[in-house]
Amino acid sequence: MRDPADRLLTVPNLLSVLRLAGVPLFLYLLLGPRADGWALLVLVFAGLSDWLDGKLARWLDQMSKLGALLDPAADRLYVFCTLLAFVIRDIVPLWIALVLVGREVVVGLCLLVLRRRGWGTFEVTYLGKAATFNLLYAFPLLLLAQGDSGWSQAAQPFAYAFTAWGGALYLWSALLYVYQFFLALRVTPRTVA
Repeated sequence: MRDPADRLLTVPNLLSVLRLAGVPLFLYLLLGPRADGWALLVLVFAGLSDWLDGKLARWLDQMSKLGALLDPAADRLYVFCTLLAFVIRDIVPLWIALVLVGREVVVGLCLLVLRRRGWGTFEVTYLGKAATFNLLYAFPLLLLAQGDSGWSQAAQPFAYAFTAWGGALYLWSALLYVYQFFLALRVTPRTVA
């Protein structure tokens, strides 16, 4: 009998695939015609579907190995592509993007070393989820904060607050992952590849 975790066709996986498919659409809308309103809707969909796919996976008992890969991949791709587009559009300064992308590089390198030593991925923390959640709220608000309208002015403090809080949590969660990395290295003998 097939393991339920090996399922491919699930509602949460479909949401993750749709979220991934929204990345090039978002980039096109933001950088091509500069259709910020439509780009904002794509970002809102990404944030909502990120929350919903996890809820549905648990509620429908449709957790899968593919979903465990797709969901964080979609999150990281949105973070990276949104930061790239925002730097190009001068919505966020380059240093913010470099710090957040640098965090991903450090955590990714740690994962590569752990996998070579027989470990799986890091244990997901609520802090990491909260960081991603804050950033996925910050990005639409930062986009909404562009311009001179009343909505833009009202969105600015919230956009900056979610960006600062999400960025701080993102870095703090990286420190926890690096701590897990060093703990794993201490208990795992070095293997020769």
